[in-house]
Amino acid sequence: MSEMLNKHRLHALQKLSTKLGVQFGNVNLLHQALTHTSYANECKHTTMLHNERLEFLGDAVLDVVVSEYLFRQFPNLPEGELTKARAVVVCEPTLARCSAELGIGEYLFLGKGEAGSGGRERTSILADAFEAIIGAIYLDNGFENTATFVLKQLQTDLSLLARGEYVKDYKTLLQEVVQKNTDSKIIYEIIDETGPDHHKVFKVAVHVNGKQLGSGQGKSKKEAEQHAAKQALIELKVIND
Repeated sequence: MSEMLNKHRLHALQKLSTKLGVQFGNVNLLHQALTHTSYANECKHTTMLHNERLEFLGDAVLDVVVSEYLFRQFPNLPEGELTKARAVVVCEPTLARCSAELGIGEYLFLGKGEAGSGGRERTSILADAFEAIIGAIYLDNGFENTATFVLKQLQTDLSLLARGEYVKDYKTLLQEVVQKNTDSKIIYEIIDETGPDHHKVFKVAVHVNGKQLGSGQGKSKKEAEQHAAKQALIELKVIND
């Protein structure tokens, strides 16, 4: 892969390293973390490495860093609540937001089709790249420096947890509330879809026993359902707005 790193690419990677606050001894690792499978597949005549293996490693390291932080920060939380808190932070939307804030999209090597369809802003691609970068930092800089990077990037979300705002799985909470009455039934219904296929916005309504209790919208059906469930919980006075 080293032959890919011309002066222009090296300059770009050095610029990104500064944004990340991490110096790489092996900048090829950062380059690999930013190389999407779609690009590697278009370069079949080469031994191009893409970022999926680094993403796998970064995902594991991220889980350990956040798990250790929560374990030490919240000594009285039981295992179930720690798992729930970790899921709030280590999720695709959060990682994609961190990636976008660092401007990762502009440094990605994407296939022509992926780049042309908005891949540089796609949540899944940005989140995966963020995890791959974590994997690259871990291999190049070790665990302690990686932990420092991760905790800095997730500082805002971790501060919310410190204030006790870690119960964000509103669908599960609504299910638990409704299941107290075994005859109750929850139905989520898509009531609107807007935008192009690669950038859709979904609006979902949630009905309990045939009565609409809330609605919400999001860039995925799951996100919209979470917002709808939250509104239902507010309507039921389970949580405050």
